[in-house]
Amino acid sequence: MERKNCSTLTEFIFMGITNNPEMKVAIFTTFLLVYLINLLGNLGMIFLIRVDPQLHTPMYFFLSHLSFCDLCYSTAIGPKMLVDIFSRNKSIPFFACALQFLISCTFADSECVLLAVMAFDRYKAISNPLHYTVDMSSKVCFLLMTGVYLVGTADALLHTTLAFHLCFCGSNEINHFFCDLPPLFLLSCSNIQVNQLVLFIIFGLIELSTISGVLVSYCYIISSVLKIHSAEGRLKAFSTCASNLTAVAIFQGTMLFTYFRPSSSYSLDQDKMTSLFTP
Repeated sequence: MERKNCSTLTEFIFMGITNNPEMKVAIFTTFLLVYLINLLGNLGMIFLIRVDPQLHTPMYFFLSHLSFCDLCYSTAIGPKMLVDIFSRNKSIPFFACALQFLISCTFADSECVLLAVMAFDRYKAISNPLHYTVDMSSKVCFLLMTGVYLVGTADALLHTTLAFHLCFCGSNEINHFFCDLPPLFLLSCSNIQVNQLVLFIIFGLIELSTISGVLVSYCYIISSVLKIHSAEGRLKAFSTCASNLTAVAIFQGTMLFTYFRPSSSYSLDQDKMTSLFTP
């Protein structure tokens, strides 16, 4: 944990997605298009929700923050990853690496919790539509989003502080395209048991609470939908929840695969691939 008697490490070097020169153009083009679509799509979503009064509802309020989280997460990682594909110097300063991890972790955690909040919002809208505007008032929505960002920031600060106080006295080459905990742990010559235990407990609590919240909300949603006599009404209710449930399944599945498994089963090549599909 302590960095006493550690040699001073000033930078890390990313090994990147691939070293195959024949694949670099295709990979760069693909991920540049994906990043630009992500960037323009999220900015467009935020702008549209802000300027259209008809979209000033709790559902779209949360959706705008989901776009914001996704935008910040992808921007913390994407531009550096794209530059490094053709760059000979794939280094990143020590403190820039810490900052990149802090930002990406903050918004990944926030997005994780926000998906559960959005499931709760759909439950309120479907189960008791007459009281929806009262139950999900502007004040309630603001307090929920404050809680989302506080959880994300607190968790990210904890992991960043613990990870970047480790000793890195061997290689400084990170077998990844951004700063993340599993590859950093592999470079450390410190005892990382405390870091792994904190990661397991905190991440487990966040995942357990968010997945439980989503499952409970959707159980109530299904129960409420089945009481609707109109087939068209049931279809409309389910359609409003489908995108949220899909996002939860993909996002949570990727996070669980990356962080919630024994260190002996880590494969950084697999982690790089799964990271590419994180929403």
